[in-house]
Amino acid sequence: MIDAGPRRLPRRTVLAGGLGAAMTALAGLSGCAGLTRRVSSTDGGVRDRLTVQVYGTEVEGQLYQDLARRFEQQRPGITVQVTYVPFAEALTAVDSGLLAGTAPDIWRVDYPTMGLYAATGQLLDITDATTELAGDLSPAYRRAVSSGGRMFGVPQHVDTSALMYRPDALDAVGITVPDRPEDAWSWEEFGQVADRLRDAAPLDTAPFAVNWQAFGAFRWLTWLFEAGGQLYSEDLQTSRLLDGDAGRKALEFTRSFFERGWVPPATSTRASTYPDALFTSGRLAMVFAGNFLLPTFAETIGDRFGYAVTYQPRDVRRASELGGNALVANHAVVQPDLAADYLNFMAAPEQMRDFCQAAVLLPTRTSVLEQPLEFVLGGELMPVYTDMIGTITDADVRDVTTPTFAEINNTLADELEQCFIGNASVEDTLAAIADQIDASATLNEAEAPS
Repeated sequence: MIDAGPRRLPRRTVLAGGLGAAMTALAGLSGCAGLTRRVSSTDGGVRDRLTVQVYGTEVEGQLYQDLARRFEQQRPGITVQVTYVPFAEALTAVDSGLLAGTAPDIWRVDYPTMGLYAATGQLLDITDATTELAGDLSPAYRRAVSSGGRMFGVPQHVDTSALMYRPDALDAVGITVPDRPEDAWSWEEFGQVADRLRDAAPLDTAPFAVNWQAFGAFRWLTWLFEAGGQLYSEDLQTSRLLDGDAGRKALEFTRSFFERGWVPPATSTRASTYPDALFTSGRLAMVFAGNFLLPTFAETIGDRFGYAVTYQPRDVRRASELGGNALVANHAVVQPDLAADYLNFMAAPEQMRDFCQAAVLLPTRTSVLEQPLEFVLGGELMPVYTDMIGTITDADVRDVTTPTFAEINNTLADELEQCFIGNASVEDTLAAIADQIDASATLNEAEAPS
């Protein structure tokens, strides 16, 4: 078993500015002369070393180091150099490295971002080297790391959100929490719960908050999906946000969170306040939170109060978001076979199981997911997260892994902010997001179903 080390520092999905600028720069890289040469931080073409850039919690950082040593033991003479960077700097470091010829051989990337790298020719095609892995993945997870029908990374793990709550706060107002997926609260029932919590809430507390800040704006799509909507047309060339009433219904409902005093005003999509910090400080009765936060909750809450988890509310359907990360290789790595071996090693059942159990994450391989998993903590909560992962459809994955989604996500953060706490109308907000989708769809052509 791998030593998980200390458990601190929750992962923040925050980009250090400039999504649009980064997207423009990367889109132009495929025509740069520098990308016809080797692009790696292993100086001078060293053939017995791989450089790996990762981000995440301290637990995850230590796990990457431990697994690198395990790989070296199996491949004598090979060195794996792991560099940890904060998430806020991770993609900036990769982007500037691709431009300067110093990008790492391997890097960790979230699913909503990797589509841009794959579509602009920055990643190593590992399709032929990962046939065994591909056969052990659901179509949704294969889709998350694919472009044009080819695989450009390994889906190392997934995480998603569920509704964390304080049993004492809900018991105090006589609320019974669903303990079966089929009994998940409807939107109407969830609103009634929020009203009761609001009316009974002490000063400086609120019923709940949503984890859609900064780069997490894509989590708003959970509500769109639940309302029966999708972001893109099937060919990924136009927006479906204005089709029917799903978009309007989702936006009106989520805006009501602020209008009805269910959430703190300072928790909108561009806020610097993170809901998990409010929950651990005792200022929220409920919070939408990812399972990767469970180690942090265990440390920061301690025995001050109890907490449990239930299912996301439902409307036309149940839904959640595709969180988690993939590992990808630079398309110009000196030894592509070695890079592919490392990716296969990291996605092998033993490594995936050890990583997920220690970091409290969910595996992507069907064979591992079907095994009993011994999480270092929070194991009694993980079945709810496992169930929520099962609500994600292939269409949901397609919506958040297009080459243009990084820019769309930035637009979501801006426009939702103006609707939630500004003066923008629901109609104008939906139209602005749809216009951005239509205007930036050119790069999505290779992703359209044949």
